[in-house]
Amino acid sequence: MKKRKITLSYIFFYILFLPDTYRIIIGIIAAWLLAPYVVEASQVIERGAFMIWIMIAAIGYSVSAPVGRIISEWMKKLVLADRYKK
Repeated sequence: MKKRKITLSYIFFYILFLPDTYRIIIGIIAAWLLAPYVVEASQVIERGAFMIWIMIAAIGYSVSAPVGRIISEWMKKLVLADRYKK
């Protein structure tokens, strides 16, 4: 098996095609949108608010597995149209 040289473009496209990239982004967006409301409703201290942000981001990450996979496949088809066949 031939080893591939790790370059900046290789890392960029690896991150672009990784489903976890989109799951992380979805989790962060979910926390950004939902956490202020949850923190306000629960009236917790600072450390508790931080924990709520982390928990919502983790829940968003875990729930978005199918969406991350779909976006990743779409990106592969878009960028690697001539080489990608599934």
